[in-house]
Amino acid sequence: MRDKEKDAAQMAQKRRRILEESFRLFSQRGIETVTMPEIAEAAGVGRSSLYRYFSAKSDLVVAVSTWKWEEYVRAQQAANPAAELANLTAAEHLERYLEMFLDLYRNQRDILRFNQFFNIYIRNEKPSQKQMSPYMNMVGRVMAGFHNVYDKAKADGTVRTDISEAAMISSVFHIMLAAVTRYAVGLVYLAEGAGKPEGELLLLKNAILREFTTAPELPKRP
Repeated sequence: MRDKEKDAAQMAQKRRRILEESFRLFSQRGIETVTMPEIAEAAGVGRSSLYRYFSAKSDLVVAVSTWKWEEYVRAQQAANPAAELANLTAAEHLERYLEMFLDLYRNQRDILRFNQFFNIYIRNEKPSQKQMSPYMNMVGRVMAGFHNVYDKAKADGTVRTDISEAAMISSVFHIMLAAVTRYAVGLVYLAEGAGKPEGELLLLKNAILREFTTAPELPKRP
């Protein structure tokens, strides 16, 4: 039994090393330019061993994205425990969601760069629904967490419920993720005398709060 447990632990460690090295290479160079042999070498595994874990590059790419986002979400949940969130109004809870995107820009730009490359790769490669299912299940769990905000808003009235839950969550996630990703990847043109990117992201965050909350108390811009 101990041998089986040891083997399972070693396999888990090897799989994680593959995911870590793949993420590092993908986020630095883009997904298209990185080859499976390069990943095998970086992770310290044989090519045949790599393909036993991931039979195709697209499977590996989906696994990397799923793993990295799940890891980030777990860290956010640890920083914002459910008991603490339960005491917030719907508007305050919504602001925590928006702050998560600012945290990505401040501290996790590698995730945002990878996500940009991931979107391009998926559009080009068009993996099957089955291949995408781990990623889509992860997205579904993240989106389900937003339901608590909308459900709470029905009781406290601090977030608008005349807008559908689906429309609100789509706007919040798509607008904020697009904005922080664009700044993380880098702007081609920046007007002379323009403000710092984080200040502009704060303006966007506050604009979304004004749109979706009924009486937001917005933080002052630093």
